[in-house]
This record gives sequence, C-alpha cells and structure tokens, in this order.
Amino acid sequence: MPISSPSNRLTSNRLVRAFGFSAKGLRAAWRDEAAFRQEVCVFAVLLPLTALLPLSACAKVVLVGQMALVLVCELMNSELEAIVDKASPERNELAAKAKDCASAAVLVACVTLAGCWLYMAAPAFWTLLLRML
Repeated sequence: MPISSPSNRLTSNRLVRAFGFSAKGLRAAWRDEAAFRQEVCVFAVLLPLTALLPLSACAKVVLVGQMALVLVCELMNSELEAIVDKASPERNELAAKAKDCASAAVLVACVTLAGCWLYMAAPAFWTLLLRML
C-alpha cells in the first residue's frame, strides 16, 4: 500500500474544497439566474436527444461542447455582472460596456450552438421524426 504523503493529502484537500466552491457557484447560478435555469432546461432536452440521434461521435462531442460553452459563458456573465454591480452600483459607461460585452458572449455562444445543432443534428432529427409519423 502506498504511503500518503503530506503533499498528496494537501492536494486532495484542495481539490475537495475547490469542488465545493464550484458546487456553491452552480447552486447560486441556479437560484439567482433565470437565464441559467432556462439554458439548463433546454440542454436537459437537447443532451439526451443529441445522444440518441444517429450522429458521429465527433458531431456529438461538438454539440455537447457547444452546450457547455453556453453555460460557461452564462456563468461568466453572471459573475461579471455581480462584480460590476458591487464595484460600481451607480450608472457608469465602462460598467455598462463590460456587462453588455459579457451578455454578447452568451449570445454568440447561443447562436453558435443553434447553428451547429441545425447543421449537424436537425437533419437526423427530422429523418427520425418522419419515420415515427
């Protein structure tokens, strides 16, 4: 049996704490951000549908990665808005620009996901749907 070193214990303790902080952030986003909840609900439908469609493994990885990217952008947008609101509660042009750019990142990620899904998955989805009818 390997002997655990102090550095291994410290590393695993740090990883456990980091995971806890991440889980806390996800809970906060779910609780406080309607857009995050809506995106998770959409992905709860898209993810199994993407998995079940007859797509290449590469296409499935791209689509799941795009879904994750939307959530990452939404989390970063929420984070930036909270920081800006705390640092600059009054109206400020630079604060507004930062928040608008973060929101635009979410939009770009959503549009990219929609385009990828329409190009890669929609034909297989329609074929499957027509066979069922």
